[in-house]
Amino acid sequence: MLQVNQLYSGYGPLTVLRDVSISVDVGQIVSLIGANGAGKTTLLRTISGVIPASSGAITLDDDNLTRRSVHEIVRLGVAHVPEGRQVFGGLTVRDNLELGAITWSRNADDRADDTDRVMALFPRLRERSRQLAGTLSGGEQQMLAIGRSLMARPRVLLLDEPSLGLAPMVVTMIFETIVQLKSNDLAILLVEQNARAALAMADHAYVLETGSVVISGPGAKLLDNERVQEIYLGGSTSSARS
Repeated sequence: MLQVNQLYSGYGPLTVLRDVSISVDVGQIVSLIGANGAGKTTLLRTISGVIPASSGAITLDDDNLTRRSVHEIVRLGVAHVPEGRQVFGGLTVRDNLELGAITWSRNADDRADDTDRVMALFPRLRERSRQLAGTLSGGEQQMLAIGRSLMARPRVLLLDEPSLGLAPMVVTMIFETIVQLKSNDLAILLVEQNARAALAMADHAYVLETGSVVISGPGAKLLDNERVQEIYLGGSTSSARS
């Protein structure tokens, strides 16, 4: 569904991504792992149009996203949940959710139906629906950020560090929800600091180093890769099994 081919991107004269090619199919979770500064967030930002590509191509089915504006990319089916949640703190939970639907619907009944579906996925949001988003806990804000993106009716969901700064119990719930979402005909591209968890839930995974893909394969196979074990999982394959 989502195809990135020979992508170069960066900030002004600084090239961060070099010749990156990845793909994400419907019903898949694809994880990106790598050290800080490897280019993971830059890749998500380039796919969603926040940063323009220098060269290469990004396609979603038959649509070329490479030169599209952010709002056009959202309309075509890509939703981006950025690192740090970035909810609208002065608006209520319900208002935040409804803003997620602004690119496709001005119909209040349609928005209400989608809001109900999101609140069924995250019951805590229903309990907090009239509460200001800025007063939510970090975990609740992450639920809201994911829910707001789902309101855009995406075909591809980009998730940047969804577990960052959250309590272990909340992280487990967020990860379980991400796995559940892929069964809803979604393609999910996940950047996650917890490399072991990211690989465990991934159908496919890529390792980025200094802006380039250096290893790729099924998530389970990368969990067993000695180089990945040594650099990203805290030990060799043999020590991880012992």
